Amino acid sequence: MSPKDVSSGTSAFTPARIAVTLLAVLAIVFICVNTDEVTIRVIIPKVTMPLWAALLGVFLAGLLCGAYLFRRRAPK
Repeated sequence: MSPKDVSSGTSAFTPARIAVTLLAVLAIVFICVNTDEVTIRVIIPKVTMPLWAALLGVFLAGLLCGAYLFRRRAPK
């Protein structure tokens, strides 16, 4: 039997995954609670928008950056 045929026995609920999931849930709750209108300077123009939209945009940008930086590369 080759090592590829044997299950590694790892759980889907590792402490790191639980911590990341908890942080993501807390971030989403924080975004949903902050609903006031704010004025944000985006490089040059000033934009008035709900705070939740600005926070959601930054959250999604962080997810994309993290996914890009920590993606798994295919073995050569």
